[in-house]
Amino acid sequence: MNGLERYDSPAQALQHARRIRILTHIRPDGDAIGSMLGLGLSLQAAGKQVQMILPDGVPAPLRFLPGSSQIVRSAAEEADLLVVLDSSDLPRTGGLPENAQVDVNIDHHITNTRFARLNWVEPDAVATAAILAEQLPAWGFPLEKDAASALLAGIITDTIGFRTSNTTSKALRLAADLMDRGADLPELYRAALLLKSFEAVRFWGFGLERLQRKNGLFWTVLYQQDREATGYNGNDDADLINFLSSTECDIVVLFNEQKEGKVKVSWRSRPGIDVSALAVQFGGGGHPAAAGAEIPGTVEEVRQQVLAATEQLLRDAREMSKSNGQ
Repeated sequence: MNGLERYDSPAQALQHARRIRILTHIRPDGDAIGSMLGLGLSLQAAGKQVQMILPDGVPAPLRFLPGSSQIVRSAAEEADLLVVLDSSDLPRTGGLPENAQVDVNIDHHITNTRFARLNWVEPDAVATAAILAEQLPAWGFPLEKDAASALLAGIITDTIGFRTSNTTSKALRLAADLMDRGADLPELYRAALLLKSFEAVRFWGFGLERLQRKNGLFWTVLYQQDREATGYNGNDDADLINFLSSTECDIVVLFNEQKEGKVKVSWRSRPGIDVSALAVQFGGGGHPAAAGAEIPGTVEEVRQQVLAATEQLLRDAREMSKSNGQ
């Protein structure tokens, strides 16, 4: 018992905790890192002791964010409060046992399992960073330039530069508010979305060369040996999936071979086709237009299973569209 069980909202728990540990999901993206830094820096400005823990470390493209050097790979001290951000379920954190007691869960994934004692989940929010951008001032925490910059980076990356179908006028107003607090939108956009390393671009080359299509479904594969050949040292796809989502397709799937006999599968779909339930079917989660799962097996085994299920989803979506007269 940490003495904070009597509080019935994330705001109260955060306000009364002295030592706070923050985690997010494996293979962290811009929203995960931006949310962690935004919350962490805001809490520090309020006088809290904060540990920001990320077993995978900060991806190189996001190390420009203020405070990123404070993120460590393992906990060094005890904490009064455990907060998990931008993670749809507990296993996705990658570093917590299944019976771990999470105090606060803040997220925007529609597939979130509400695994914490206190859950603040807004599926309509464009990013977890957007939730924090709105709520931190309301909860009485300062939102200064560095924290605002981190949160804006989270919003920019999760909306792919305000291009996703769930982008709303509210999201744009939140971005404007963060700019008023000192965040530099053009520079964050350039650094978080546009800049790619030489190794990342070469890594993309392997995936682009293998790109295939069938009846509106596009897919490609990235192998471990591709990383070795290009010198790309991340275990993500270097954001290739979001580039492919701009192609003329209904659904795009990327198979990203991982260590220990697993494959990270990412789906992107056009508006009107929900891939989140498909991801849940394979043990993952996400949003209607952007979801993922990590699946045990070889690339070939996983590819066959996933493509068969995805083709069926696409057929069902087209039948439904016909029956609705669209």
